[in-house]
Amino acid sequence: MADPNVDFNTGVIAEFRANGGKAGGPFTGAPLVLLTTTGAKSGKQLTTPLMYNTDGDRVLVFASKGGAPTNPAWYHNLTAHPKVTVEIGNDSYEANAVVLTGAERDRLYSRQAEQFPQFAEYQANTSRTIPVVALERVK
Repeated sequence: MADPNVDFNTGVIAEFRANGGKAGGPFTGAPLVLLTTTGAKSGKQLTTPLMYNTDGDRVLVFASKGGAPTNPAWYHNLTAHPKVTVEIGNDSYEANAVVLTGAERDRLYSRQAEQFPQFAEYQANTSRTIPVVALERVK
């Protein structure tokens, strides 16, 4: 049986790349990044569309998985292989993924939840602390 998330993501990725970084459906009007990670087990390149925010020149992504009890696969991938590829609009670049902790994580997650209230709901729906990951462009 096909994974519906893979099929959904494939459509979003195609739409993103065809429209200069814009996609419809649940991503209409949202800041969208394509994050390509290396599979922790498979070693394959895997691309996931995610909402993002920024902090200075860093791109921030949030391992919310809609408030599920476990972290998403892309999070496990980047903790195993922190070198990733970031696509925003028509720009694509290599980055290093850094998992944020403590007060910095809390401040940046709170800001995301203020701007996009569904992130407050995601955190309320799970007992885990949702990770915040900074994607730092490789110079």
